[in-house]
Amino acid sequence: MKKAATVHGPQLSVVDSKLMKRVFYVFSALAVLSIAISLGGKWFGRSIAMAGYTDDTTIHEVVIGNNVIAVPANVIRFDQARRDGIASRLDLYLRYPEMDGYSEAARDDFNHTGPSKDIIFLSFERQIMSRDMSGRLAPIYSALIIQPGTPGPGGTTLYGFTEKSGYLNEVLAVGNRPGKDPFVARCLSGPSAAQSLAPCERDIQVGDKLSLTYRFPREFLEDWQALDAAIAAEAARMLRTGR
Repeated sequence: MKKAATVHGPQLSVVDSKLMKRVFYVFSALAVLSIAISLGGKWFGRSIAMAGYTDDTTIHEVVIGNNVIAVPANVIRFDQARRDGIASRLDLYLRYPEMDGYSEAARDDFNHTGPSKDIIFLSFERQIMSRDMSGRLAPIYSALIIQPGTPGPGGTTLYGFTEKSGYLNEVLAVGNRPGKDPFVARCLSGPSAAQSLAPCERDIQVGDKLSLTYRFPREFLEDWQALDAAIAAEAARMLRTGR
């Protein structure tokens, strides 16, 4: 019996050694996995919190036609557009009146959870019409609106569109500017306007044959002169045009 115990003893110790190694490897793997999940969770959690936004202020140069638009990444709306290179269109967003992009301090404004609507959406693309919205008032819009108009915010006049105009549930906002073409914007009306973050739209010509369309909350009509001047100044700051 004493001999038998001697024979079986080493076999038991070998089994225990293999088991301990397996346990060690399992716990090591779990530790590595735990670290990976922790790091990945932090990164993924941040990506969810950002919801497509970025607070990166790296300047990107986007070329449209003969124009270079230099803007920080946190102003560019879509992730795939946050790069240097040639594009047919560039979509941006800005907080007004600060005229800045996304940041932690501006998170509520960009998530539209703040007390007011503060975001303007801008789109640069090649000009396809010979006149901007102001220039289209006399030759086009004047034949499509219903006279007389009604007083609107900031001294504007609001005109409804005729049924055959193609602009159902919209109104035309016109603001007179001495010595300049009038300010002209189209705004949604009715329930669709209340549901939209930026129900008003205006386009202007900038750069070299470039059109800039900007959409904004209807409340901004109250201060349309300052708004339009701020947009024109920001476009001039962003643009470098070759000749």
